[in-house]
Order: sequence, then C-alpha cells, then structure tokens
Amino acid sequence: MTTTAQPSQSAHPERPGRSDGVCSEFTVFTEIKPGEADALREVLAELSDAADDERVHAAVRQIGTLHDARHVIFDNDTRFMFASVFDGSWDAYIDDFAKTVVGERFDKVFSHSEGFPGISDPGVKDWFVAHQAPAGVFVSAYPELTVQQIYKDHRVEEAFEEVLDTPEFRAALENPANAELVNTPAFQKLLEEASA
Repeated sequence: MTTTAQPSQSAHPERPGRSDGVCSEFTVFTEIKPGEADALREVLAELSDAADDERVHAAVRQIGTLHDARHVIFDNDTRFMFASVFDGSWDAYIDDFAKTVVGERFDKVFSHSEGFPGISDPGVKDWFVAHQAPAGVFVSAYPELTVQQIYKDHRVEEAFEEVLDTPEFRAALENPANAELVNTPAFQKLLEEASA
C-alpha cells in the first residue's frame, strides 16, 4: 500500500500583486470612513509637506526595498488608493513598515479607512490582502535592479563623476603611457556614457 503525500502549504497564502523581475506592485483600495475624507486629505497634505523630512527618507532607506508610493482619494471622497512598487517578499515589505516611522504614517493615513486594525495589529496583513487588487498589467522600467542596486549605482556614478572632474584624471587620459587603456572600446564606452 502506498500513500500519497499531500503538498505542503506555505505559512502564508499567496499574496496578490504582479511582479516584473525583482519589482512587485502593491495596490490597496479602501472605503473612507463617512465624513473623514477631509481629515485624510489633511494627513496626506502633512505627509506631502514633510516629503523632504529626513526621518522619512532615512526610514525608506532603512527599509531599502521601496521604489515609489502613491496615495489617492477618489470616487467623490469615498474611496482611497495606496499604490507602491517594492523589492522582495510581500510579507517582509509589510513587516518593514511597522518597524519604522513609515508605520506611524501608515497608521495615520489608513486610520481613515473602514476596518483598518493598525499597522502593528497581527491581523493587518489579512486586512491588506482583503483590500489589495493586483494590477492588470505591471511593467518596471528597470526590472532587474533592486532599490539597493540603484542606490549603489548612484553612489558609484557620483564617485566616478568626481574623478572625471579632476585635473589628475585629465592628465592620465592625455598621458601616452595610458593610450592603450584609453583607446579600448570598453574605456571609450565608459567615457561616452559618462558624458551622456
């Protein structure tokens, strides 16, 4: 007699949302509590005014997986949409918000949505799943680049630009001893890309 093993189920149900390479989309639609659209609008205005707030940017860097985020009030002030693009697992993405100042902001924003339990509530993931709708189409301009890779590319570019602007670099380019390296296709491509 043989037995057939049952497929094991993951600890978390499959999460909604589409992916393109390393990037995934997260879109949540909620019902705004009656009469609270203006209060939500005020919270969003505060967040917008604080867009340059170092704490928020530091938290986004700490999370290290958020590409972008949008907040929209629509349907005559009765519904709210939050949409973002992130790297990595859905569960880690939600967990990361609760650990930073971004979680406090999520609580302020979503407190105006029907039934929101709070970002630290054990049931918050189920609430998000119940309100999340996957995009019909999701395309990333850079599907193979994580936020961390983009940060690194930016740091390397800044450092390289600093080198390019030095008289020592210009002298090295003009030095006949470096002609073989300077004339390689790879080096010429690097110079072309740097000047674009």
